Amino acid sequence: MNEKKIGWFTVAFIAFNMVWGMGNVVNNYAQQGLSVVTSWVLILALYFVPYALIVGQLGSTFKTSSGGVSSWVENTSTKRLAYYAAWTYWVVHIPYLAQKPQAILIAFGWITQGNGKLVADLSVALVAIFSLVIFLAFLWLSTKGLNTLKVIGGLAGTAMFVMSLLFILMAVLAPGLTSDFHVATANMTDIKSYLPKFDFSYFTTISMLVFAVGGAEKISPYVNQIKNPAKGFPKAMIVLATMVGICAILGSVAMGMVFSSGNIPEDLMANGAYSAFQILGQHYGMGNTLMMIYAFTNGVGQIAALAFSIDAPLRILLADANPDYIPSWLRQKTDKGTLKNGYLLTGILVSIIILLPLLGIGNMNELVK
Repeated sequence: MNEKKIGWFTVAFIAFNMVWGMGNVVNNYAQQGLSVVTSWVLILALYFVPYALIVGQLGSTFKTSSGGVSSWVENTSTKRLAYYAAWTYWVVHIPYLAQKPQAILIAFGWITQGNGKLVADLSVALVAIFSLVIFLAFLWLSTKGLNTLKVIGGLAGTAMFVMSLLFILMAVLAPGLTSDFHVATANMTDIKSYLPKFDFSYFTTISMLVFAVGGAEKISPYVNQIKNPAKGFPKAMIVLATMVGICAILGSVAMGMVFSSGNIPEDLMANGAYSAFQILGQHYGMGNTLMMIYAFTNGVGQIAALAFSIDAPLRILLADANPDYIPSWLRQKTDKGTLKNGYLLTGILVSIIILLPLLGIGNMNELVK
């Protein structure tokens, strides 16, 4: 394969697209309100920053490996443990892949109609069928090699970071620049508004924050495709951690200015990011233009995340696979290096999960949750 090397700056934005999106701000704000700012500080300090630095160090150390996480574990422990790590990493992505097409559908609905009604008004059966078609289309796209993936991923990550910063700036400046904008959450200057109540309900939502900042290691199978990976990969991870920290903390503050922390809309998890841009756009005299730009950006971002989330876990499971644990038929590749039977297995399993809602989930909001 004649794959062009990836620059560290592009790696940072590809990883950002894998890790982050406005949905991470919205979903966790919906669970915790303004107190999520404190939760983000704790998660970033205790988990994400060390985790990103560890990923950077391991990628730099094992810069010639093609199996990413599985190669790292094999070189630091045993082949058996490497297989367990690779299989676990791959299998947890199966349900993750099944929900990505729904996010793409929601984005498309906002682009075409300017609201979240397109998907909300569809039956769960139609959503499942459309989701299956979208997934299969991008399953095919992800077989086209790294050159295609890196272009989509780099553009999507850059655009999402720009939109996240734009949301923060427009929300923070809105009270001074627009006459009719009122801060939605009372007492935002009171430190008590940012303090969580450390009860059972709070701790059950922490996993969502951890999940929100996971995914930096997904770039690991491509380390040997990076220019000067010994220096470039750690640098990309440091930039990634900085971008995520800015977007998480300041984005949550901005959410508090747009949506009341004490009266969170029921459909915030499904439509909150779109509604936020729509509200700001209307206050700034832009109508739905800002929201539609975000919807398009998010749609492309979800597509890129879906494609990488199909390809990267398969590479981790199969690229450096030990024949003692992985059967030879599953490791077969095409002339372009595509793990064809791995793709087939992933496609079958994800398709089954996409169609499972036909067995009883009643509406789109429940499906998203």
